Amino acid sequence: MPGVVTESPAVPTRRSWRLAVRLGAFAAASLGLGAAAGVVWWLVVKPPAYELNSNGGATTSERGLTQFIAADAWFCAIGFVAGLLIGIAAWRWFRALGWSVVLVALFCAMAAAMTCWLVGYRLGPGDFSARLAAAQPGDLVPIPLTLRARASLLTWPFFAVIPVLLGSSLGRDDEEPRPLLRRRRADSSNQA
Repeated sequence: MPGVVTESPAVPTRRSWRLAVRLGAFAAASLGLGAAAGVVWWLVVKPPAYELNSNGGATTSERGLTQFIAADAWFCAIGFVAGLLIGIAAWRWFRALGWSVVLVALFCAMAAAMTCWLVGYRLGPGDFSARLAAAQPGDLVPIPLTLRARASLLTWPFFAVIPVLLGSSLGRDDEEPRPLLRRRRADSSNQA
């Protein structure tokens, strides 16, 4: 019919493609950071070991029991640094998205934390039960490098959101109009 305008299906614009590429690159960089953090986690944590007794039992020392928590503590400390880096980068790259930058920071930080956990576990000593079954009396069998407190995963997104929240609340507001003329500060010599 003449004069009737039909809308074409939504075609992705160049701007939306650029945003998708930037989001993909940011997610890939976050996963890379998580993998590097997993290597650091593996390097700094020395998992405690069980000593196999002649009667078939396995024991660990009191210090070994305290080292169970060390892996989680180091994971949180690494997550503090990595989360802040992800949050700062998310704010700098995606602040124009508005509130959605929080979701970007949360998702990427959680993905980085999961990647760190996976890489650290894979680099660690491996399956504990198989190594314990193959051990001889007197052998030390280290426990696997893994998280005991699953809540440690939440430290990464928590610290990633902090720079976003601080940047949005303390930073300059782009929607606020700027004055045409700047006020001059009173000179101290003029007041004398």
